[in-house]
Amino acid sequence: MNKTYEKYYVPAQSPWPIVGAVALFLIAVGAGNFVNEVTKQQPGFGGYMLTAGFAVLILMLFGWFKNIIDESMSGLYSDQMDRSFRYGMSWFIMSEVMFFMAFFGALFYGRVIALNWLSGGSNNAMTFELLWPEFEAMWPLLKTPGGTETQAMPAFGLPLINTAILVISSVTLHFAHVALEQSKRGTLKLMMFVTIVLGITFLSLQVYEYIHAYTDLGLTLASGFYGSTFFLLTGFHGMHVTLGTIILIFVFLRILKGHFTPEKHFAFRAGAWYWHFVDVVWLCLYVFVYVL
Repeated sequence: MNKTYEKYYVPAQSPWPIVGAVALFLIAVGAGNFVNEVTKQQPGFGGYMLTAGFAVLILMLFGWFKNIIDESMSGLYSDQMDRSFRYGMSWFIMSEVMFFMAFFGALFYGRVIALNWLSGGSNNAMTFELLWPEFEAMWPLLKTPGGTETQAMPAFGLPLINTAILVISSVTLHFAHVALEQSKRGTLKLMMFVTIVLGITFLSLQVYEYIHAYTDLGLTLASGFYGSTFFLLTGFHGMHVTLGTIILIFVFLRILKGHFTPEKHFAFRAGAWYWHFVDVVWLCLYVFVYVL
């Protein structure tokens, strides 16, 4: 009995994974050194390495995405390949959920468990007196063991504005998706452009917020558990917004070239999934880091 098998395209070996690994290495090492240099106010190579890492990352994204787009537009992908992309993107977002859950878990541990322990709870009064006699059990921790004082970032101000911007960007992206499914290319282009502008605005305001934290509030990475947790969560989220904005820019360029149809537009859908995920993470971050 003859059987008909669905074709499954297997691409040739690609240099882009190793290029991406090099980019991430440069970003990780460069960011670590850059933050250390800013904290200690010492010049170094961290900023140059960080910039080089982002340049290599963008090069990798352009090259790899171009290969995938060419393969897709050439009709090499089957329905099974499309399902593989869907599963891959779904598991990628799930891994990102676990990534942020780890940091939210650290925040929970510090606020609920470590704070109680340092305050003398659970019969640790003697330990508390030896470790940090001047400790006050309140959140956020505005004093470090060395006596340095800082200020908390207020929830109502730049963070609230950024929250509104990110929520609106998810709405405009949804309108763009609806326009794509209804073949309204003009509305699609406009809504995608507005979404990208909102994403860039969010990142610009976050940079301004960091400058304000360092120069006016004395809130730095060296500001104890509160400072390190604040910059860890908001910084990693900012990196994800940056990546999401880059993805949306690629999608927008493809839209301008006439790509995507109402029936076939998974690249757009994947970018939208990621952007909505980033939006939800920020809402949780805003509540647990800024408000509570």
